[in-house]
Amino acid sequence: MSSGPSRAPSRRLALTLGMFVLGLAALAGGLFAWRQIQGGAVSSGVGAPFSLTDQNGNTVTDASLRGAPYLLFFGFTHCPDICPSTLYEVSQMLEALGKDAKARAVFITVDPARDNQGVMKDYLGSFDPRIIGLTGSQEQIDAVTRAFRVYARKVEQKDGEYTMDHTAMVYLMDRNGHFVGGFNLKRPPAEAAKEFRRYM
Repeated sequence: MSSGPSRAPSRRLALTLGMFVLGLAALAGGLFAWRQIQGGAVSSGVGAPFSLTDQNGNTVTDASLRGAPYLLFFGFTHCPDICPSTLYEVSQMLEALGKDAKARAVFITVDPARDNQGVMKDYLGSFDPRIIGLTGSQEQIDAVTRAFRVYARKVEQKDGEYTMDHTAMVYLMDRNGHFVGGFNLKRPPAEAAKEFRRYM
């Protein structure tokens, strides 16, 4: 009969030890996340090395984009609304930053069959010149969309043409080429520019 009372201290001790271990685990997790943020960005598994061609025929790689933060957006030149409106918002934010600001934006096509170098050059002529348009072979584009977890699918239309369904998120990349998170452009350009400057 004496075994009953002795179990209570043991249970309390086990509970205390369990909470202590959980506390240590939480602390370790917090320190790990803090170190990742201090290093430049939270590790996300988004992005990978790539090599594509810009609207001027130059090779652009993930490494050549390092040194300054940039916005990254996937779309296509035949896009009727989302792509041109997003590129306009990007242009407004870049203008708010000022012409001398070391800032860029990257527009990667998800429709390389139609968006060759010349088409990209003509299309981007309507926007801020700091926007870099990238294209490549279908295999190259498929690889970079997978790396950035971008959804892109061809949708056939009745007239024999097609459009593209695709992820419309704007990616914020830090000066080391690490993914920081989605960037909100649906606000006054000066407000967006103020946040962007935090990463410069």
